[in-house]
Amino acid sequence: MRKSAKNQTKSRIVTAAWQLFYKYGYDNTTIDDIVEASNTSKGSFYHYFESKDALLGSLSVLFDEKYEEIMEDIDAVGGPLEKLVYMNRELFLMIENTVSVSLLCRLFSTQLVTKGERHLLEPERTYYKLLRQITIEGQGAGLFRDDLSINDITKAYAMFERGMMYDWCLSSGNYSLCQYSQQVLPLFLKALCK
Repeated sequence: MRKSAKNQTKSRIVTAAWQLFYKYGYDNTTIDDIVEASNTSKGSFYHYFESKDALLGSLSVLFDEKYEEIMEDIDAVGGPLEKLVYMNRELFLMIENTVSVSLLCRLFSTQLVTKGERHLLEPERTYYKLLRQITIEGQGAGLFRDDLSINDITKAYAMFERGMMYDWCLSSGNYSLCQYSQQVLPLFLKALCK
């Protein structure tokens, strides 16, 4: 239970920070603003993050919170391909509505230059657990190609999504990430299927 309370505190800080970043911009948001909005303390903030910049890597936490929501009702969506399309749509809608292009750019840049942990690639993230679950289901149903392993399919899908987000950043968000992905994702998934 204590661990759960700690996770809830960190989650409140991350959620509040990203809401403020989206609303006021990264540079216009202070640690004091984040502490107040998360109803925590500066001590709690510094327990989890050494600086405001350290929060940039926490966007994957926000993404995983979305995936935890998705996991609750993913089984009602349909088969593995429908689940992947649904999962993609829900994430990209969340990004378009709550994460500015400049913040997503900062996330990618921090992940590129960090010498430490690359949160986006962490295999224990909810994202990768959900992807593996769907991929295993698809392999079991004989949907995916036999020459591709579970890891191959999972990695390819994750790379596809990161590529879409990266292109959206390069294009300064001048198109709907969600709509464009819904057009090209079926083409990508077709290459993974038998």
